[in-house]
Amino acid sequence: MSLNSFGHVFRFTTWGESHGPALGAVVDGCPPGLALTEEDIQPWLDRRRPGTSRFTTQRREPDRVRILSGTFEGRTTGTPISLMIENVDARSKDYADVAQAYRPGHADYAYDAKYGLRDPRGGGRSSARETAARVAAGAVARAVIPEVRVRGYLVELGGDPIDRVAFEDAEVDRNPFFCPDAAAATRWAAIVDSARKAGSSVGAVVECVAEDVPAGWGAPIYAKLDAELAAALMSINAVKGVEIGDGFAAARLSGEENGDPMRPGANGRPDFASNHAGGIAGGIATGQPVVVRCALKPTSSILTPMDTVDRQGAATTIATRGRHDPCVAIRAAPVVEAMVALVLADQKMLHRAQCV
Repeated sequence: MSLNSFGHVFRFTTWGESHGPALGAVVDGCPPGLALTEEDIQPWLDRRRPGTSRFTTQRREPDRVRILSGTFEGRTTGTPISLMIENVDARSKDYADVAQAYRPGHADYAYDAKYGLRDPRGGGRSSARETAARVAAGAVARAVIPEVRVRGYLVELGGDPIDRVAFEDAEVDRNPFFCPDAAAATRWAAIVDSARKAGSSVGAVVECVAEDVPAGWGAPIYAKLDAELAAALMSINAVKGVEIGDGFAAARLSGEENGDPMRPGANGRPDFASNHAGGIAGGIATGQPVVVRCALKPTSSILTPMDTVDRQGAATTIATRGRHDPCVAIRAAPVVEAMVALVLADQKMLHRAQCV
């Protein structure tokens, strides 16, 4: 069977395809009485929306969300919340070649191998368009965790990292790359322009920090907070790697370097001298900022011809026409934020069920 739902107590299911009439999400397990309107959800979708700069796909989608159920007079009722976003600017004719041959690096062959058929229009269910539904569901999750601030941004693009010394939170909202380093954003513009003109694409790394996550959220074994975050982020299209805290860099440290020393703090809580663990120890939040990063591969739909096979197994080449992101990670920061918020909302509910 195929799973289209995520979460334990606070759970969401996404539905729809890139070129279908609409896509959306059903959020179940949301507590009643929370303030929630379409106006609360729309700003998060606007951050992810395509066609907002020359660096993203020029598909023009307003991504207007409709709440079909689960609220009354601007508050959640405790029943399933159904969210719908219409597709209004699909151009299915651009995918005639994709219907006959597989794009290298894309999910075309894998879908055919699993189902024996697929929707080639824009990649169907495997399209990053599906992530709009996640962002809408993530907006509901934010209403469940008002005590937590979730912030995502790009820290590397095309192999070019930001300068951490130049990190400025406000800069994230001032450039089309969700980049906290103004100088890096200028360099990235040239990198993406070059890739687009060459008919190619580049990858990037997104970092997300959740602040004020209460100590104790998470679980010791099979619902570890870091495991749930890793699963959530790996479910995002094009993500090929996830790190918590120092991640792989921790393997190059000594025990005394990697440990996060503690001293007595206020209200009986310790003060930490560092955060190599990314705010999670033993699968449970420590009260420090939760820090995650994910690596996104270059967009697989490119104009550069590549060797492939058709559905009959014969050799051929393919160059993907249509409107595509030269760097799919540019619009991934709002998606990563949404998935982190969804996990944290679920973990809050799980913690309340057992410990409060």
